[in-house]
Amino acid sequence: MRGGVVPPALLFVALGLALAFAPRRAWAPSLLALFATLAAFAFLPVPQVWLEWIFLGCWTSVIVTAASVHLVRGLNTCSAVALSLNTGAWASAVVCLSGSQLDLLKALPWVLIFFPASWLVGRHASIAVKVASSWVIAIAVLAATLQMLPVTPGYLPDHLE
Repeated sequence: MRGGVVPPALLFVALGLALAFAPRRAWAPSLLALFATLAAFAFLPVPQVWLEWIFLGCWTSVIVTAASVHLVRGLNTCSAVALSLNTGAWASAVVCLSGSQLDLLKALPWVLIFFPASWLVGRHASIAVKVASSWVIAIAVLAATLQMLPVTPGYLPDHLE
Protein backbone atom coordinates (compact mmCIF):
# COMPACT_ATOMS: atom_id res chain seq x y z
CA MET A 1 0.00 0.00 0.00
CA ARG A 2 3.04 2.25 0.05
CA GLY A 3 3.86 2.43 -3.60
CA GLY A 4 3.44 1.17 -7.07
CA VAL A 5 0.07 0.92 -8.75
CA VAL A 6 -2.27 0.52 -5.76
CA PRO A 7 -2.50 4.10 -4.36
CA PRO A 8 -3.14 5.79 -7.73
CA ALA A 9 -5.46 2.96 -8.77
CA LEU A 10 -7.58 3.48 -5.65
CA LEU A 11 -7.66 7.21 -6.37
CA PHE A 12 -8.83 6.53 -9.92
CA VAL A 13 -11.45 4.02 -8.76
CA ALA A 14 -12.80 6.55 -6.27
CA LEU A 15 -12.95 9.19 -9.01
CA GLY A 16 -14.66 6.79 -11.40
CA LEU A 17 -17.29 5.89 -8.82
CA ALA A 18 -17.87 9.58 -8.11
CA LEU A 19 -18.20 10.38 -11.83
CA ALA A 20 -20.99 7.80 -12.06
CA PHE A 21 -23.15 10.27 -10.14
CA ALA A 22 -22.12 13.25 -12.29
CA PRO A 23 -24.00 14.33 -15.41
CA ARG A 24 -22.67 12.97 -18.70
CA ARG A 25 -21.65 16.46 -19.80
CA ALA A 26 -19.18 16.51 -16.87
CA TRP A 27 -17.30 13.39 -17.95
CA ALA A 28 -15.21 14.88 -20.77
CA PRO A 29 -14.07 18.01 -18.87
CA SER A 30 -13.35 15.90 -15.81
CA LEU A 31 -11.22 13.39 -17.70
CA LEU A 32 -9.47 16.19 -19.56
CA ALA A 33 -8.66 17.87 -16.24
CA LEU A 34 -7.35 14.55 -14.88
CA PHE A 35 -5.08 13.96 -17.89
CA ALA A 36 -3.83 17.55 -17.86
CA THR A 37 -3.04 17.38 -14.15
CA LEU A 38 -1.25 14.06 -14.52
CA ALA A 39 0.81 15.45 -17.39
CA ALA A 40 1.64 18.65 -15.51
CA PHE A 41 2.56 17.09 -12.18
CA ALA A 42 4.00 13.72 -13.21
CA PHE A 43 7.55 14.97 -13.56
CA LEU A 44 7.67 17.59 -10.80
CA PRO A 45 10.16 16.69 -8.10
CA VAL A 46 8.63 16.05 -4.69
CA PRO A 47 10.95 16.12 -1.65
CA GLN A 48 11.35 12.71 -0.03
CA VAL A 49 10.76 14.22 3.42
CA TRP A 50 7.13 14.80 2.43
CA LEU A 51 6.52 11.06 1.98
CA GLU A 52 4.28 10.52 5.02
CA TRP A 53 2.24 13.66 4.35
CA ILE A 54 1.83 12.81 0.68
CA PHE A 55 0.46 9.36 1.53
CA LEU A 56 -1.83 10.82 4.18
CA GLY A 57 -3.11 13.33 1.63
CA CYS A 58 -3.55 10.56 -0.91
CA TRP A 59 -5.66 8.42 1.43
CA THR A 60 -7.65 11.45 2.58
CA SER A 61 -8.33 12.29 -1.05
CA VAL A 62 -9.49 8.72 -1.72
CA ILE A 63 -11.88 8.95 1.23
CA VAL A 64 -13.32 12.34 0.23
CA THR A 65 -13.64 11.42 -3.44
CA ALA A 66 -15.27 8.07 -2.74
CA ALA A 67 -17.59 9.62 -0.14
CA SER A 68 -18.89 12.09 -2.72
CA VAL A 69 -21.16 9.33 -4.07
CA HIS A 70 -23.34 9.94 -1.03
CA LEU A 71 -24.12 13.54 -1.97
CA VAL A 72 -27.87 13.92 -2.33
CA ARG A 73 -27.76 15.76 -5.67
CA GLY A 74 -24.64 14.06 -7.02
CA LEU A 75 -21.78 16.01 -8.54
CA ASN A 76 -22.05 19.00 -10.82
CA THR A 77 -19.51 19.70 -13.55
CA CYS A 78 -17.40 22.05 -11.43
CA SER A 79 -17.10 19.62 -8.53
CA ALA A 80 -16.33 16.72 -10.89
CA VAL A 81 -13.50 18.73 -12.46
CA ALA A 82 -12.25 19.75 -9.00
CA LEU A 83 -12.16 16.11 -7.89
CA SER A 84 -10.27 15.21 -11.06
CA LEU A 85 -7.68 17.93 -10.47
CA ASN A 86 -7.26 16.75 -6.89
CA THR A 87 -6.95 13.11 -7.95
CA GLY A 88 -4.37 13.91 -10.61
CA ALA A 89 -2.25 15.94 -8.22
CA TRP A 90 -2.20 13.30 -5.45
CA ALA A 91 -1.68 10.39 -7.85
CA SER A 92 1.27 12.18 -9.44
CA ALA A 93 2.81 13.04 -6.08
CA VAL A 94 2.52 9.47 -4.78
CA VAL A 95 4.05 8.00 -7.90
CA CYS A 96 6.88 10.56 -7.92
CA LEU A 97 7.85 9.47 -4.41
CA SER A 98 7.36 5.73 -4.52
CA GLY A 99 6.96 4.33 -7.98
CA SER A 100 7.64 4.80 -11.64
CA GLN A 101 5.74 6.90 -14.14
CA LEU A 102 4.52 3.68 -15.73
CA ASP A 103 2.51 3.03 -12.57
CA LEU A 104 0.25 5.93 -13.52
CA LEU A 105 -0.39 4.36 -16.92
CA LYS A 106 -1.09 0.99 -15.31
CA ALA A 107 -3.54 2.52 -12.85
CA LEU A 108 -5.27 4.95 -15.21
CA PRO A 109 -7.74 2.46 -16.76
CA TRP A 110 -9.41 2.09 -13.35
CA VAL A 111 -11.04 5.49 -13.80
CA LEU A 112 -13.15 3.91 -16.55
CA ILE A 113 -15.16 2.15 -13.88
CA PHE A 114 -17.56 5.07 -14.26
CA PHE A 115 -19.02 3.46 -17.40
CA PRO A 116 -20.49 0.37 -15.68
CA ALA A 117 -21.13 2.34 -12.48
CA SER A 118 -23.14 4.99 -14.31
CA TRP A 119 -25.09 2.24 -16.05
CA LEU A 120 -26.01 0.88 -12.60
CA VAL A 121 -26.95 4.35 -11.37
CA GLY A 122 -29.12 4.82 -14.45
CA ARG A 123 -30.88 1.52 -13.69
CA HIS A 124 -31.70 2.67 -10.13
CA ALA A 125 -29.15 0.25 -8.69
CA SER A 126 -26.90 2.90 -7.22
CA ILE A 127 -26.64 0.98 -3.95
CA ALA A 128 -24.07 -1.33 -5.58
CA VAL A 129 -21.92 1.65 -6.52
CA LYS A 130 -22.26 3.10 -3.03
CA VAL A 131 -21.24 -0.22 -1.46
CA ALA A 132 -18.18 -0.41 -3.72
CA SER A 133 -17.37 3.15 -2.73
CA SER A 134 -17.63 2.21 0.93
CA TRP A 135 -15.15 -0.60 0.37
CA VAL A 136 -12.72 1.84 -1.22
CA ILE A 137 -13.17 4.14 1.79
CA ALA A 138 -12.48 1.24 4.17
CA ILE A 139 -9.27 0.36 2.32
CA ALA A 140 -8.09 3.99 2.43
CA VAL A 141 -8.89 4.31 6.14
CA LEU A 142 -6.96 1.11 6.86
CA ALA A 143 -3.97 2.26 4.79
CA ALA A 144 -3.94 5.68 6.47
CA THR A 145 -4.27 4.16 9.93
CA LEU A 146 -1.47 1.64 9.39
CA GLN A 147 1.00 4.37 8.51
CA MET A 148 0.28 6.08 11.85
CA LEU A 149 0.95 3.02 14.00
CA PRO A 150 3.97 3.18 16.27
CA VAL A 151 6.94 1.19 15.13
CA THR A 152 6.79 -2.17 16.86
CA PRO A 153 9.47 -4.67 15.88
CA GLY A 154 8.00 -7.37 13.70
CA TYR A 155 4.61 -5.70 13.30
CA LEU A 156 4.72 -2.64 11.10
CA PRO A 157 6.73 -3.87 8.08
CA ASP A 158 4.63 -7.06 7.83
CA HIS A 159 1.41 -5.08 7.45
CA LEU A 160 2.58 -2.26 5.22
CA GLU A 161 4.21 -4.37 2.51
